[in-house]
Amino acid sequence: MEYFVNVVLPIPLKRHFTYSITPAEASFLLPGMRVSVPFGKSKIYTALVLEVHNTPPVVYEAKEIDQILDDVPLVNPVQLKHWEWIANYYMCTMGEVMRSALPSAFLLESETLILRNDEANVDESQLQDDEFLVFEALQHQSTLKVHEVSIIVDRKNVLPVLNRLLEKNIIYLKEEVYEQYKPKLVKYVKLGKEYLSDEALESLLETLSRAPKQSQVVLALFQLQSGSKKPISVSDLEKYSEASKAVISSLVEKGILEEYFIRKDRITYDGAENSEIKTLNEHQLNALADIKNAFSEDKVTLLKGVTSSGKTEVYVQLISDFLERGKQILYLLPEIALTTQLISRLQDYFGERISVFHSKYNIQERVEVWNNVLKGAEKAQIVIGARSSLFLPFANLGLIIVDEEHEGSFKQFDPAPRYHARDAAIVLANLHGANILLGSATPSIESYFNAKHGKYGYAEINRRFGNVLMPDMELVDYKEALRKKRVKGHFSERLLQEIEESLGNGEQIILFQNRRGFAPVLECLTCGHTPQCSNCDVTLTYHQYKNQLRCHYCGFHTALPESCAACGSPELDTKGFGTEQVEEEVKKLFPGAKVGRMDLDTTRGKHAYEKIITSFEQQELDILVGTQMLTKGLDFRNVSLVGVMNADSLLNFPDYRAHERTFQMLTQVAGRAGRTQKRGKVIIQSYNPYHQILKQVTTGDYETMFEEQVYEREQYKYPPVNRIIKITFKHKNYNTLNEASEWFSGALRTNFGGTVLGPEFPPISRIRNLYLKHVLVKIGKNESLGRTKKNIKRIEKSFNSVSKFRSVRVIYNVDHI
Repeated sequence: MEYFVNVVLPIPLKRHFTYSITPAEASFLLPGMRVSVPFGKSKIYTALVLEVHNTPPVVYEAKEIDQILDDVPLVNPVQLKHWEWIANYYMCTMGEVMRSALPSAFLLESETLILRNDEANVDESQLQDDEFLVFEALQHQSTLKVHEVSIIVDRKNVLPVLNRLLEKNIIYLKEEVYEQYKPKLVKYVKLGKEYLSDEALESLLETLSRAPKQSQVVLALFQLQSGSKKPISVSDLEKYSEASKAVISSLVEKGILEEYFIRKDRITYDGAENSEIKTLNEHQLNALADIKNAFSEDKVTLLKGVTSSGKTEVYVQLISDFLERGKQILYLLPEIALTTQLISRLQDYFGERISVFHSKYNIQERVEVWNNVLKGAEKAQIVIGARSSLFLPFANLGLIIVDEEHEGSFKQFDPAPRYHARDAAIVLANLHGANILLGSATPSIESYFNAKHGKYGYAEINRRFGNVLMPDMELVDYKEALRKKRVKGHFSERLLQEIEESLGNGEQIILFQNRRGFAPVLECLTCGHTPQCSNCDVTLTYHQYKNQLRCHYCGFHTALPESCAACGSPELDTKGFGTEQVEEEVKKLFPGAKVGRMDLDTTRGKHAYEKIITSFEQQELDILVGTQMLTKGLDFRNVSLVGVMNADSLLNFPDYRAHERTFQMLTQVAGRAGRTQKRGKVIIQSYNPYHQILKQVTTGDYETMFEEQVYEREQYKYPPVNRIIKITFKHKNYNTLNEASEWFSGALRTNFGGTVLGPEFPPISRIRNLYLKHVLVKIGKNESLGRTKKNIKRIEKSFNSVSKFRSVRVIYNVDHI
């Protein structure tokens, strides 16, 4: 009897592939195990087993698998179900979900090795220059990789060179699969076997009397071992004996010391005893009771608690309850910046039962967290992470907490799957039979709408912890201040006055400007020319720190020009301002203050967030300037003033969510002020202080904002009443893109009863040399989302059968945010 296996490959192809296996392999393989399989002419991929069966493929002859990579399944059945839902709902392929879900170390890929053919007779005079360079390199080393050949011949495409060498029989190619994960091995030392007795040790110290440093190392090792039964690492011995590595190495060479290695996890917790969980106040206890009632009805539950109301303490209480039941907990956060503060808070309570998973962790660390969750290890009972932690192999998940659930960062934009972590978490909780709690001070319109209509459970805390007053919010008319010349740089007199007062009281200040860089536009004062990105339709942002112009879309950068490229005039000036400029102005206005900046440019390193947040927490900085990273649930005890530099840049945005986002962002950033007994102050600078949303922010009137937004969205058919799918077309040729998008939207209008908007160019219509066009499909509440998706996929099939449209990329964004 023949056996076959269906696998999913980490490539964007819709279908699964079938390979043949032996009866022995069939009895061993289980869904969720990895196998390496040949694909195409010479590639080898890591594939994931979906099922073992006896039905041969009809269209092609099944190849044999290359090798089995796992002893036990790496992915469990619930995960596979979840992946399938994500692929279907967000209109992508299972392969794309797999590539996104598995840490890249698990996706072994073949690397082509180039080897010298020793039997070939080579006439060097017949070789071209680039061929000779490769041939010469192979005389010095037995194998080369493709990227090494690329460096040797100094060109990207090396296939022609390799093909010519293959034809001349000078080289041959070999595909080899590399395992990317390397366990961390720590080097330890112990005394050699023959020196374990007291007499032997004494005579050893006598012989070492002329080498004081070596005898010092031996004595130090002896003292360390007597004080602790734990193994002694080389680094500990170095520190304790104050000797160098060379001294220890020479003792190892002599056989006096023996080296050995122990495999260690990269992520360890060295904290002290766990703290007692704080007792909750009456408002928190009421909210907790409401949450538990909703959980008993198996409802998704929304917790709306004003900023600094102590939502985290409610979460801690719930986590503790679920840990007692032996369940795993997933705590989702929108931003890596938040994890740094939260980890230390939760570690106080739960110690080493916490694992952290996000993109700033390296491959090896992510693999370790994955393996710990898979084994249900003690140190992975609670997982804190950004959206990618949804894909971990939970076997016993009891609770998911989605903190700051309104955040746009929960939505993945590129590459596919373009999923929303909050919505995907609700489905994951459902598959596990787990409870899920969404928390926010400013819930998304959708979640609040669901809570209002009884679809979600609801709990509320409307008092700050310790009855601290909500911050005093003040709108400053910046236009009026400019007219009366009451401004310095980008600061109104009112804001400067408050900053001075706060600094005088030894309090800290946050300044919020949602644009990084020094200035978004560099303009020639003579002809008005502004430098543009060569790959995107966008002006270059001036970054003073590196003295260059940068594109925030493709990363293109160039040195700051000394004169205008259009007319040659040296008179160049900047328009607008970003965090860099605010930071510089603050330093000039308050030379005595210590100023820090937190934006994408200053937080690129692995521990960069931690350093900035810790130094601000420990009051090493007086003023922190930052982008929206600052608005998210951070807890600084000594901040008395928050200044919003320009609220209008948030409001005037071509997006149906602009007003909701402005309300959320300003309320959140305001919530960083006055979190202890003294009432905080928030100054919002705006050219239009009479705007309705700004008024609602200052009075904290979420209800009115919600009612107005829902009414508007009902009129114009936007969520939460309707569903939307955004279809983006990308192509390097402007005319082809126009034709293709018109064809597709025409077919949509014919086949689909709902509203189809577009095709329309977005505000930035070219990114990385590809033109973009959007079509928006609005699906009414009485129409089937599933049927609409099937229709769109059917249209895409016909679209791809038109030869000139085949090169146009079609991207789906379901529930576009």
